[in-house]
Amino acid sequence: MMAKMFHMTMGLGMMVLAASQLHAQGNCAPRASVIERLAERYGEARRGIGMVQQGSVMEVFASDETGTWTITLTMPDGTTCLVASGQAYETVAEALPAKGDDA
Repeated sequence: MMAKMFHMTMGLGMMVLAASQLHAQGNCAPRASVIERLAERYGEARRGIGMVQQGSVMEVFASDETGTWTITLTMPDGTTCLVASGQAYETVAEALPAKGDDA
C-alpha cells in the first residue's frame, strides 16, 4: 500500500514538472479560456479534481459522447496547462481491494 501511495505521489509530482515545461512551451492559458474550449470544441466536462503540490489543482475532463479526455493542471495564479489528452474515456467504479490483499 505504501509503495502504491509513493508511486501516486511521484506521478503527481511529475505532472507538476510537466506542466512547468508546458507553460514554457505555450500549452497554457487562463483557466476560463481552457474550460470554455474543452466544452465547446470537445464537449468535455469536469469528471474529477484533486490537489497537487504547491497549491496547484489537477482536473480530469471527459466527454461521454466523443470519448475524449483531458487532464489539466491549474497553477495558483489561475493559469491552466494541458498535461495529457486522449480517447476512449470510460467511467468506472471499482471497489477497493480487501485489506491485506497486495494485488
